[in-house]
Amino acid sequence: MSELRKHPLTNDWIMIASHRQSRPQMPKDYCPFCPGSGKVPDNYDVYKYDNDFPALSQNPQQPDSVDTDFFETAPAYGKCEVILYSPEHTVTLPELPTEHICKLVDLWVERFEDLSRDEQIKYIFIFENRGDVVGVTMPHPHGQIYGYSFIPKKLELELENSRHYFKEKTKCLFCDMLSEEISFGKRVIFKNEHFTVFLPFFTEYPYGVYIMSNKHVPDITKFDDEQRTALAETLRLTCGMLDSLFDMKFPYMMCMYNQPVNGEDATDYFHFHIAFYPPMRSADKIKYNASSETGAWAHCNPTCPEDTAIELREAYKRFLKK
Repeated sequence: MSELRKHPLTNDWIMIASHRQSRPQMPKDYCPFCPGSGKVPDNYDVYKYDNDFPALSQNPQQPDSVDTDFFETAPAYGKCEVILYSPEHTVTLPELPTEHICKLVDLWVERFEDLSRDEQIKYIFIFENRGDVVGVTMPHPHGQIYGYSFIPKKLELELENSRHYFKEKTKCLFCDMLSEEISFGKRVIFKNEHFTVFLPFFTEYPYGVYIMSNKHVPDITKFDDEQRTALAETLRLTCGMLDSLFDMKFPYMMCMYNQPVNGEDATDYFHFHIAFYPPMRSADKIKYNASSETGAWAHCNPTCPEDTAIELREAYKRFLKK
């Protein structure tokens, strides 16, 4: 069973995907993402793989007849794709050369453009889950893309705030935020001509860094070749920096935010950025999202961002020396 159910208290849509419970456990010595598996080409650099157990489908089944005049359901329309970073089973993003990551960036752009042609898709979310502690079951390095038929609540809030800010000040909220971070300086980890990596003033996670484009660009499809290469290098360095923090493959959730598609034109007030949500607060301690974070959306960061930024800059320097 797969359907959307409206949360009447938040006006958000919840994906119900009970069929995903039946996903089989992979045999110990088998990986469907490795060449030779019969599931992917024998030769590829990066590859788009349609999710075998998608929460969203472009041919969704009709919802169960459990809706009422009060409770609302809808077909789970959308698309779920897996993006394979390389044919190598253990090589992670920071271990790939920039030239290879450029191919990944190009594939993200290609998939964004293709999915946006489906007028029923309203938001395209590119992300990566990395590590057992964030629930990864397939160790072969990969990311995912979800194409939603609705704008998720967090994105709806960001759009509403940035739209209001632009209307009031005729300036981009994200541009002003980045300008403030660069001016203050202490939370900036590193920057290049096209991107800045910083630990936000408001970060909910101890090591929750942002990557933000220096120029106002609303989505990944608007980058030229030079900017795409810079994004590839910035991603390599950022993930390598995180791995160098505690000399381990650092778990994280990496989320890419682009303007919505097939709806309002947010070109003037939405700004491309990537946010990392790493669950670790030290080498052996997890920052759990407990009652305050989950039940009230009231986050508590147990570290001081200005101090943690120093740790990140030192980790960045160590990675550069490798």
